[in-house]
Amino acid sequence: MWGGRFEDEMSETTWAFTSDPADRRLLAHDITGSIAHVRMLGNTGIIDPVDAETLVRGLEKLLDEEFVFDSDDEDVHAAVERRLYEVVGNVAGKLHTGRSRNDQVALDLRLYLRDAADERGSQLRDWAGMLAGLAEETADLAIPSYTHLQQAQVTSLGNHLLAYAWMALRDIGRFSDCRRRLDQSPLGAGASAGSSLPLDRDGVAAMLGMAGPVPNTLDAVGSRDFVAEYVFCCAQAMVHLSRMAEEIVLWASQEFAWITPGDTVSTGSSALPQKRNPDVAELVRGRASTVIGDVAAILSLQKALPLSYNRDLQEDKRLVFHADDTLSRSLTAMTELIRGSAFNLPPPSPATAALPMAERLVSRGVPFREAHHAVGRLVRRLEAEGKSLDAASYGDLESIDARFTAEDLSVLARHHVPPIDEQLAKLRELLG
Repeated sequence: MWGGRFEDEMSETTWAFTSDPADRRLLAHDITGSIAHVRMLGNTGIIDPVDAETLVRGLEKLLDEEFVFDSDDEDVHAAVERRLYEVVGNVAGKLHTGRSRNDQVALDLRLYLRDAADERGSQLRDWAGMLAGLAEETADLAIPSYTHLQQAQVTSLGNHLLAYAWMALRDIGRFSDCRRRLDQSPLGAGASAGSSLPLDRDGVAAMLGMAGPVPNTLDAVGSRDFVAEYVFCCAQAMVHLSRMAEEIVLWASQEFAWITPGDTVSTGSSALPQKRNPDVAELVRGRASTVIGDVAAILSLQKALPLSYNRDLQEDKRLVFHADDTLSRSLTAMTELIRGSAFNLPPPSPATAALPMAERLVSRGVPFREAHHAVGRLVRRLEAEGKSLDAASYGDLESIDARFTAEDLSVLARHHVPPIDEQLAKLRELLG
């Protein structure tokens, strides 16, 4: 595509180092962008409308066929142009009129990530919906909530699962926001400063269903903040999955024994016959760290680049594709893991009734700090006697603080699970 300036062939070492097959997955988007570009060239009279139609038909054929890449294809753009020559002949030489690979690849990435954002949003919506369904089934199943990994208050498994559903909802919002900023066309920016040809940048953006062109041509080809934003969206969603994965690893241990992954979603040990390992959760937890690394890499990639385009930016695709693929596969695997596991949840510790006991005093006008200290003294005394909080008698309560009543013992007799109906309805409304 650029050999006219050179006499000698590029060395095999340089070719191998500079070529990157990662952009081959942009094929359909590269062709789609090329079709819009060629139609614009024909509409504006920059090339003969008949030639434009020939090119469009050829490109549409490429979209429909099983495209075969050649080992000599430097990138996806060269591959499309090479194959187009084979299909329509020398008129294919007009395809690159008014365009550079710099604005072309920026467009391809935006189109690809626009579709990917929709797909990831859909996956996250399914994930949140699955959690909401399971939450409804377990809305009355009392479990302890934790702070500092110590049992804190009584909640329900349903409420616990909904916490992750709400995280997923925010992840959906991030991808949606990111998509809005992806929706600008860099075509017409050329290599850096546009073209002397009368290109219709607004028209080609409209044909691609985009909000408009990127206003500044240097920004259009030289910026990858939209890629960094997308990678961050993937990383934050992976961090949320990793937090749940960490809990599953804990819950699957004999010490917790809260969850048993089924045969179809767990692995064994080559040495230890008794083992049932939650490898899916461990791998999600591990792979989250690699996507976090992608965020650092894509930011570092941009930090010292002078405007506009530099070949360093070729590395953006490897990073964003890895982040996106990892999130997609992790959502699928985690969904299957949850569906293929059984919950075996013990009741919360009696000590989780401590705050409700203090609040019984508060309801009678006792300052919270006094109530807090009273229940703390009660717990300390019972522990010294080898008793748990639910073993307290009215005499124990009265001896600590005369403002306790016999009715307060009812707080210790059962676990009060906060209702989740309202938030469940709100979540489902937002998920559509």
